[in-house]
Amino acid sequence: MAIHSTTRTDVNRSAILARLGADGPASRAELARVLSLSPALITQLVKDLLADGLLVELEQAPSNGGRPARMLGLATSAGRAIGVKVVADHVAFVEVGVDGRVVRSASEPFDATASTFIAELVERIRGFVAAGDGATVLGLGVGVPGSVDRPGSGVVDSAQLGWTGVELGEALRRATGLPVVVENNVNALAVAERLFGLGRSHDNFLVVTIGTGVGAGIVVDGAVLRAASGGAGEIGHVPVADDGPRCSCGNDGCLEAFIGEAALVREARERGILPDGAGIDALLAAADAGDGAALEVYRAAGHLLGRTLAGIVHTVDPAFVVVLGEGTAGWRHWAPGFEPAFRSHLLRHRRSLPVEIETWTDESWAQGAAALVLATPFDAAGSAGDQGRLIRARFAGQVVSS
Repeated sequence: MAIHSTTRTDVNRSAILARLGADGPASRAELARVLSLSPALITQLVKDLLADGLLVELEQAPSNGGRPARMLGLATSAGRAIGVKVVADHVAFVEVGVDGRVVRSASEPFDATASTFIAELVERIRGFVAAGDGATVLGLGVGVPGSVDRPGSGVVDSAQLGWTGVELGEALRRATGLPVVVENNVNALAVAERLFGLGRSHDNFLVVTIGTGVGAGIVVDGAVLRAASGGAGEIGHVPVADDGPRCSCGNDGCLEAFIGEAALVREARERGILPDGAGIDALLAAADAGDGAALEVYRAAGHLLGRTLAGIVHTVDPAFVVVLGEGTAGWRHWAPGFEPAFRSHLLRHRRSLPVEIETWTDESWAQGAAALVLATPFDAAGSAGDQGRLIRARFAGQVVSS
């Protein structure tokens, strides 16, 4: 059955499933209140979800004199999603329910540059799926640091992984028999933020990640901006200096080449703060201990991030910014440079723009990838292609061969 809806409506459908999965049965009126949606819209969305077999009507709720409210619950076959985060040296997994809550997680070493990387990745994914409790797996969401042509096809180009034109989606579908959706890892985090986080109440926001790399997920009118080739949001490769250090992408002077994890460590070693072999944890420890030179490395990084991000804000006009990633463990040291640079480079009427710093664990990347699966059944843009149809069928309990 064809679904005609806006992307915002699509996210609201997923939000209904997530809310019922998290809190149990609810009435239409309760859903309208907690999701800040009109009763008329809730009525239409629920009607569609009932027709799709994703919701069921339960017993009537007690009434205080008015018409008894019919309670709504998830269809028992709602299932779970598997999220996979792929980076150069390891892969992280999560299994989540439709409410986004993590059921289990794991991490395995992985060499993205090995000649057998596809076979190794397949082996690890199969092992994680097999270790589950037998619940229906709706699909596999994979987040990668790089550009993806379309989530439904999953062809990856990644400087960090050393991959060019890797047909990851097709390889994983063939090997696992599951629907597979592949996306840039920061875009996946933006989907998760839209579905489960602060983005539920805003149609326009910016997710920025700092850590090994620097990236952004741009949400405009409720949808993640992918643009021509799926590469929107690569702010780590904004050129900030003509004669800067070489970036992993092959160009000189990119933002990431100055403030990515490897760049901070390199700067600290060159300034004698760290000995050879010491890494980002040692730099953070030095800053925590009050080492002035270590604090200056972070302050300078924060300053450059703030100045660059002000330009991005002027370009996309978000309602708020969320900062995520491994680098946020040291945000207290980034902030003294970031805040004045960011605010002073914004137009006056934007200087109060909220910037939220969220706590971080490694499995957060994988949770973002799992959110791709949970949002895909209502993908109005069609970027998930046939994989969206297969995941939607699994939501409704009709397991279809992929």
